[in-house]
Amino acid sequence: MSNLSRFDPFSLEPVVSDLFQGLFRPMRSMATTQDAELASMKIDVTESEGAYTVKAELPGVDKKDIDVQIDGRIVSINAKVERNKEEKDGERVIRRERYSGAFSRSFSLASEVDDAKATAEYKDGVLSLSLPKRAPSDQKRLTVN
Repeated sequence: MSNLSRFDPFSLEPVVSDLFQGLFRPMRSMATTQDAELASMKIDVTESEGAYTVKAELPGVDKKDIDVQIDGRIVSINAKVERNKEEKDGERVIRRERYSGAFSRSFSLASEVDDAKATAEYKDGVLSLSLPKRAPSDQKRLTVN
């Protein structure tokens, strides 16, 4: 007599389920990292004698959902990303990794910006700001009597 046990395919179900779940764990943490990267908004700021240039990566953002505010030396960029639900009748979402939400970035420059002459352009997922420096105001000297 042999001591062979009968194969039960259902005994593998927990093992296969754990394996399947494990395949997505690294991607889940990667999605969180991607969300954090998008929410942190990568920017480049350069300075010339008369102006600052700012380039901000805003992939997947609609131009109407971008708001730029200038208050003296403070520049704030706010953006909103909304992903439409693409579910159809009879379908269910197995995985959703695309970012949806709002994010912002504020930073201070060394000189005040002339907001009346500032311009913004959005093309190919990159927001470009041209921020001319405000001319230094004439200092008034007081005569000491």
